[in-house]
Amino acid sequence: MARLPVTRRPAAPSSATQQERYQRILEAAVRLGSEVDLEHVQMQDVAAEADVAIATLYRYFPSKAHLFTGVMKAQIQRFGEDVFEAQPEASPPEVVAELLLGLTRRLRENQRLSMSMVQSIILAESHPSPDSYDIETGFVDLLLRVAGWDEHATADQRSRVWLVIQCWFGVLMTTMSGNRPAANAEADLRRACELLLSEPRFGSNVGGG
Repeated sequence: MARLPVTRRPAAPSSATQQERYQRILEAAVRLGSEVDLEHVQMQDVAAEADVAIATLYRYFPSKAHLFTGVMKAQIQRFGEDVFEAQPEASPPEVVAELLLGLTRRLRENQRLSMSMVQSIILAESHPSPDSYDIETGFVDLLLRVAGWDEHATADQRSRVWLVIQCWFGVLMTTMSGNRPAANAEADLRRACELLLSEPRFGSNVGGG
């Protein structure tokens, strides 16, 4: 298992050249993380695959946990760009559940890489990076948007959506590890969305204080 040492705050790319290098690093991590488990990914190999100096890699990602947390952030952002438009008759719990189930199915397509991302997010919690913070806030914003609540979301609504995300993360871990059949895990997630996001418990105070 990768260990996360005490590190400085990771740098963020700013120029177009830095953004391009940053993207190459993420793509290299995806390729190598699809071939071997997290503990066997070597940062030197990622740097070589991305054609960047090892110092450049560590500037943006001080550890493997930070690196694969960045990969997870990119995966969620890409999924958010492709997300379906909710049907008018669909309820918020149904819309959110379908989005999270769609993301779960996509992550299961590359289980080795997905396990590395999940493990890294857990490790990175002790030393948060900009990417781990962006995953939290960006994921909440994404779910609020697809459910139609983003313009008038209250603190309570954001909190409930965050609880759904925590449930999803637990469901993802159990199904990826093989401890729960996929069908049961999907039913668990739908039930969590129903309990946390259904009327009148949630939707009746949209736009309220």
